[in-house]
Amino acid sequence: MADVHAVTSGRYLFRCSLHMEPSGKLGIVHIVDSLEYGGLERVVADLAIAQAAHGHRVRIFSLCDTGGFRPLLEEANIPVIIGHKRGGADPGLIRSLRATLLDAGVDVAHTHNFVPSYYAAAATRFSGRRPALVNTCHNMGRRLANRRLRWLYQWSLARSQKIALVGMKVRDQLLSRDLVPAAKSSIVLNGIPVDRFQPSPADRARIRAELGIAREALVVGTVGRLVELKNQRLLLEAAALLQPSHPDLVVVLAGEGPLLDDLTALAGRLGIEDRVVFTGPRKDVPSLLNAFDIFALPSHTEGLSIALLEACAAGLPLVATRVGGNDEIVQDHHTGLLVPSDDVGALRTALSDLLQDPAKRLRMGEASRRWVVEHGSIGVMRDHYDALYASALGVR
Repeated sequence: MADVHAVTSGRYLFRCSLHMEPSGKLGIVHIVDSLEYGGLERVVADLAIAQAAHGHRVRIFSLCDTGGFRPLLEEANIPVIIGHKRGGADPGLIRSLRATLLDAGVDVAHTHNFVPSYYAAAATRFSGRRPALVNTCHNMGRRLANRRLRWLYQWSLARSQKIALVGMKVRDQLLSRDLVPAAKSSIVLNGIPVDRFQPSPADRARIRAELGIAREALVVGTVGRLVELKNQRLLLEAAALLQPSHPDLVVVLAGEGPLLDDLTALAGRLGIEDRVVFTGPRKDVPSLLNAFDIFALPSHTEGLSIALLEACAAGLPLVATRVGGNDEIVQDHHTGLLVPSDDVGALRTALSDLLQDPAKRLRMGEASRRWVVEHGSIGVMRDHYDALYASALGVR
C-alpha cells in the first residue's frame, strides 16, 4: 500500500499517494488550449519556466494558434508546439499531439482543464509506451454543465493517473458533483514567482504618471479579463457610490476583453468616466500593482485566483467576493475583506473602510505578502507537482 505524503501549512493541505520519489529529471509536456493572457496561462508559463530551471525537460503544446505568453516561454528556451486546432473534433490535432507525447523523452503529459485532457487521452489511448497523464482543474467546473464536455472530460480522467485541484473549494465542488474521482485527486495550490513582485516607490510614481493618475490619489485597481464572470461592473457601481466621500478615488481596470465598450459606457452613465482608467492588457503587472492602494476582485466565480496571489505578493490589502477559492487567499479582516457576491453596498462599505484607514491598509498588505511567500510561491508549487508526478509515474 502506498504511503501518504502530506504537507500542511496552517489550514492548507497538499496530499498525494507517493509510490516513488522523483528519480532524475523528467520530460514534461504541458498541454493547454492556448497561451493567451489569463490566470491559467500565467500559471502554466511560470510553472514551466521554474521546472526547466530545476532541470526538467519541458515543452508546451498549445491546441490553438496563440501568442500571449509564447514569446516569454521561447525566450526561456522552452519549445512551444502549436496544434492549429480547427472547430469540432480534429483528427489532425490528435495525430500531432500523439507524435509529441509518444516521444521517448516524455515522462509526463500534464493537461490543464478540460479539452486538453481529452485530446491527450485520445492521443495516447492505443499506445504501448505512454507518458503518465496528469490533469489540473483550474476552476469550479462551470463549463462542465455542458453534457458532452463533461462526458469527454470524465472519460479522459478515467485514463489519467492523477488529478490536481487548485484549492479546497474547487476540490469540494467537483467531488460533491461526482465530476472527478476522489481517489486520484490532490490539492495543489497555485503559485507565483513571488520575488518578481517587490514594492517600488519609483515604479509607483512612474506608472501613475504614465496613466495620468495624481500622486495623492487613492487607487482601487483590479487585473483580469473584461468578461461577465469577473464582474468589473460591480466595482464601477461601488466607485460611483464612493465618489461623494472620496473625491480623490481612481479606479484602474487592467485587462482586455469583450466588455470593454460596455464598461466604458457604464462609467460614463455613472458620471465617473474621468475617474476610471482602462489600461488594456499589461505585460508589467508587477510594476503596475505598485500604483494601487487596494486590490479588488468582484468576481462571480473563481478557482484559486492568480490575480489575488499577485496582489498579495505586491503587498496590497484585498477586497474580494466570497466565491470559489477567494477565501483560501483572503483571510477576512487579516489580509483583506470578503463581501457577498454581487452586493454593491457591501463592496462600497469594504472599500470605504480601507480607503479611510491607511494603517489598516498597510497592516493587511504586509500580512498578504507574508502569506503568499509561505503558501503561494512558484517553488512550493513546483515541489508539489514533482511529488504528484512521482505518484502518477508509480501508478502507471
